[in-house]
Amino acid sequence: MNNLLKDKNILIMGVANKWSIAWAIAEQSYRAGAKLSFSYYGEKSLRSLEKLTEGMKDVVFVECDVTKDQDIENTFNMLKERVGVIHGIAHCIAHAKTEELKGKFMDTSRDGYAMAHDISVYSLISISKYAKPLMTEGGSIITLTYYGGEKVIPNYNVMGVAKAALDASVKYLAVDLGKDNIRVNNISAGPIRTLAGKGISHFDQMLKAFEEKSPMGRLVDPAEVGKTALFLFSDLSSGVTGETIHVDCGYNVIGI
Repeated sequence: MNNLLKDKNILIMGVANKWSIAWAIAEQSYRAGAKLSFSYYGEKSLRSLEKLTEGMKDVVFVECDVTKDQDIENTFNMLKERVGVIHGIAHCIAHAKTEELKGKFMDTSRDGYAMAHDISVYSLISISKYAKPLMTEGGSIITLTYYGGEKVIPNYNVMGVAKAALDASVKYLAVDLGKDNIRVNNISAGPIRTLAGKGISHFDQMLKAFEEKSPMGRLVDPAEVGKTALFLFSDLSSGVTGETIHVDCGYNVIGI
């Protein structure tokens, strides 16, 4: 397992802190031999990444504002110069206004709807477009979804609709990129105590209900999501694309 990603260049996008799913993916990828690049947005993000990666060798940092196509293009131009080929990308980027994650979905603002979809969904499409020329040896693009895109989760609101759009985008991108031997897949993780999760109203109640109802009777560990990403990055999943893999202790199979 230590050599599953030996000499593979993996880009991790969306690390907020050490509790992030993105960081769990980075840790598992690095342990498997990957050479890591990280995107960041702003000096605060860069400082956090530098601290987190102090024990890692040959790490590359690139700034990227995913709301601007030109910035995304520039990011991949820089990566072409610094690492050449990219073998995998973890798109762990999502955002919605805090006020949209409570109350009724019908009260979603036009600006809030547009923002959630631009950052959480369109960014994957644009990133895939500009990453493709660097994925000359094939590869794997992974993004993070959630069960709230399949079923109604109280207070998830506009982010649930954005995740549904993300799920569909994964399928369409899988078709676009399949003949280039680039696979695109989703990981649907159960609720985890991350910075993003804390923005959802009554999140603690959601965690309690999940733990009570999931077949395994517990919450998901971020490392488990990281291991699933490792599988999707590696040749072990060479025939898997356009899929959503649930890492939620079985919660999604429960009817009531």
